Amino acid sequence: MSDKLLQYINNPTDLRKLETTQLPQLAKELRDFIIDVVAVKEGHLGASLGVIELTIALHYVFNTPEDLLVWDVGHQAYGHKILTERKDKFHTNRQLGGVSGFPKRSESNYDTFGVGHSSTSISAALGMAIASQLKGENKHHIAVIGDASIASGMAFEGLNHAGVTDANLLVILNDNAIGIDPSVGALKQYLTSVKEGKNPKQNNMIKSLNFDYSGPIDGHDLPKLISELDRLKKIKGPKFLHIITTKGKGLQQAEEDQVKYHAPGKFDKTTGEILPKSEENLPLKFQDVFGWTLVELAAANKKIIGITPAMPSGSSLKYMMDAFPERAFDVGIAEQHAVTLSAGMATQGMVVFCNIYSTFLQRAYDQLIHDVALQNLPVIFCLDRAGLVGEDGATHHGVFDLAYLRCIPNLIIYAPKDEIDLRNILYTASLGLNHPIAIRYPRGRGKYPNSEVQILKKPFEKIEIGKAHLLKSGNQTAVLSTGFIGKNVTLAFEKISNATAAHYDFGFVKPLDENLLHEIFTSFETIITLEDGAVKGGFGIVIIEFAAQNMYTNKIQTLGVPDSFIEHGTIEELQKICGIDVDALVRILS
Repeated sequence: MSDKLLQYINNPTDLRKLETTQLPQLAKELRDFIIDVVAVKEGHLGASLGVIELTIALHYVFNTPEDLLVWDVGHQAYGHKILTERKDKFHTNRQLGGVSGFPKRSESNYDTFGVGHSSTSISAALGMAIASQLKGENKHHIAVIGDASIASGMAFEGLNHAGVTDANLLVILNDNAIGIDPSVGALKQYLTSVKEGKNPKQNNMIKSLNFDYSGPIDGHDLPKLISELDRLKKIKGPKFLHIITTKGKGLQQAEEDQVKYHAPGKFDKTTGEILPKSEENLPLKFQDVFGWTLVELAAANKKIIGITPAMPSGSSLKYMMDAFPERAFDVGIAEQHAVTLSAGMATQGMVVFCNIYSTFLQRAYDQLIHDVALQNLPVIFCLDRAGLVGEDGATHHGVFDLAYLRCIPNLIIYAPKDEIDLRNILYTASLGLNHPIAIRYPRGRGKYPNSEVQILKKPFEKIEIGKAHLLKSGNQTAVLSTGFIGKNVTLAFEKISNATAAHYDFGFVKPLDENLLHEIFTSFETIITLEDGAVKGGFGIVIIEFAAQNMYTNKIQTLGVPDSFIEHGTIEELQKICGIDVDALVRILS
């Protein structure tokens, strides 16, 4: 062998041929490999750098893929992917047709469970362990979960069940005091006390749940990790290993600024410095329009509350947390709690803005129905990352919200067509509504250059609930769009000489502007609907239902995300796959 080790490691079988004394060198090479690729291709960085030693130790000690390894969320699985037959393809990570950014069963038999949302690993691994028992198999089942994820209710449900079984389950707590943003809550404080030796083991809460607890140990000490994993292999029943790691380990800037280097974009692999992107004349991000607008509204109204489940930076609620810390709450990875907490505050007259990514609100569907809508509490749900989100792929696309929300009684649903509309609907909702409202807006930037001046300084205007608007006159064909995807229609018209179709913005999917719909159906032969959500059950189906109920026989064409899970790629590439990009609309409307 040459001095380099990683070039000879294609799978865990190759890894196990190494001497333990060679593993620290492999760890350094694996870190450098990830840094080299992510610096150029972008992606998640800090989480995977923090578990390099753990990744090597797990595949070295356990007989993967026969022994089943489940990574929670998956941000930390880059090293795992490289060591499990995807090293030569890793440069395609998160690109169209390339390696997924998260563990994915269809991609590799080493990816035992598909993940992307947090706190699922314990339940999944326990299910595997019980199934192995029933089949008479002698396998190990390992769940790797972070300290931010284990605070979620689902993780505790898994622990609660596992503790009364004799399943061969090992839960590894990767304790680094941070998820995407710093971990919060009493459990975080408890784990910190354990690390500092202030909680004697006889009072250990994990031991109280009938787990064989060990740790905390240094998660970067390979010999110690291997020794402890070897020991735990011989112990039957549920086991719990607490390890301490540093997110971003091995890259100084990533260790020092763990939030920024969670997914830093392109950076200099030698210095670690993030490569600057020119933002001159670029529109504001929708999340920042939300964040700064909420600060402005909260300054004028002391009843305004902001709540987010573990995404203060990603949602820009951080601005309100900095300005009004007593009225802005990061509740950790606890979407169900966030929704019902909002409901409780709303019963007391507070004006609650509950900011949750569209894909994560799926995790609190019962609370949305039972605790908010059923009681008609005017909680303001701000659904960031609605629509196709790009490189995070199928687990993160916010394409189901229109379909799963519109069947809920009492709920207003609104999708702003641009940043101005977002500001104005936030203002309108802050004045008081008689119902809860879901405001969905996309990941990324709006459409107005120099928007900090044009948008944030623009006076508020109250939006009339349920009102749709004509954007462009036309004949024969009417295009009805909802939300920011309507921009593609405008851009398509610019490419069509003498475009004859009309264009309407239906920001409100519920309630519908039925008066305008009657005008449209009596004036146009063909109706085309456009949305960046699931076409099954979404906005287009709303229009078809209206037509059927009123016995209109116009031709209706629905455009949106097809009835399949859309994988990862740029938003532009994915819109093309779905047939909702500008060029597709030009072909349809010409």
